[in-house]
Amino acid sequence: MLRGLAITPPILGRIAIGKVVEKNGKRLPEKDDQFTITSQLQSKDGWIPHPLDDTLRKSQGGKIRSIPIRLLFNEPDLNFRAEYSLFDRQTGRPVCVGNGETSKRRTQEGLVSLVCPSPDGCELARGGACKPYGRLNVLIGDDDPLGSFIFRTTGFNSIRTLAARLEYFKAVSGNRLSCLPLELKLRGKSTRQSHGSAIFYVDITLRGDQALEAAFQEAQQLDQQRQAAGFDQAALDRAARQGFGNGAFEDNEEDGSAVVEEFFANATPANESETDADPLTQKLAAKTQQLAGAA
Repeated sequence: MLRGLAITPPILGRIAIGKVVEKNGKRLPEKDDQFTITSQLQSKDGWIPHPLDDTLRKSQGGKIRSIPIRLLFNEPDLNFRAEYSLFDRQTGRPVCVGNGETSKRRTQEGLVSLVCPSPDGCELARGGACKPYGRLNVLIGDDDPLGSFIFRTTGFNSIRTLAARLEYFKAVSGNRLSCLPLELKLRGKSTRQSHGSAIFYVDITLRGDQALEAAFQEAQQLDQQRQAAGFDQAALDRAARQGFGNGAFEDNEEDGSAVVEEFFANATPANESETDADPLTQKLAAKTQQLAGAA
């Protein structure tokens, strides 16, 4: 295995509740009130829809508001990873990730570990340059038991809700999270900050009107069937954790460019103007050296 390369779940497509549109010659993110399931291919008009998108859209009257899913792993933090993330807006390279206590930062001197004060207390995070950033991998359909679709978000409501749901479902199902019949559901709310307009976020629930007891019984039966067939869920979780830990950053430069365009387009890193031609990485390196000297 190549050291330094994070081994992540195989991706078949993307799940989004927004898109990037072109306005006045600029490509800008635009929120939506429905799910869109895309392939990993892009055309000049944007991401190409996955065949599942059309299937679900027709069954739900034109707008996808829920997606039936299962999860790959029993451990919540393997299915859904969230951290504070800062990307170089010019290259798409992930530069710094942290959890509010510690961070890993890429500098000209290499990778360094620093204290993470969270975006509210970090000079480099000013202007929205560093945000909570979550990635959820889910299974849709039965064609590929290890191929997943990824939902990315920097929304606080989605991150908090998904993290809570996964922990709760793991606890009440007796550690059978990967066997539960679940669905992604789009929810809306209004806040003072939204000035009364709807904000949409993603939740995970049981499918349809299924009762908790029926879902647990189905999960138990599936778990027993898998064990009888020799399926080793614990080994799969261990392999996934080892793969995630093989690299300092989960996202590569290729994926990072799309992430920056969709989620970090309006971020303005501290001490960097819109016309500043110096790479953000150099600024981070200089600041890191200052912090290291102060320590």
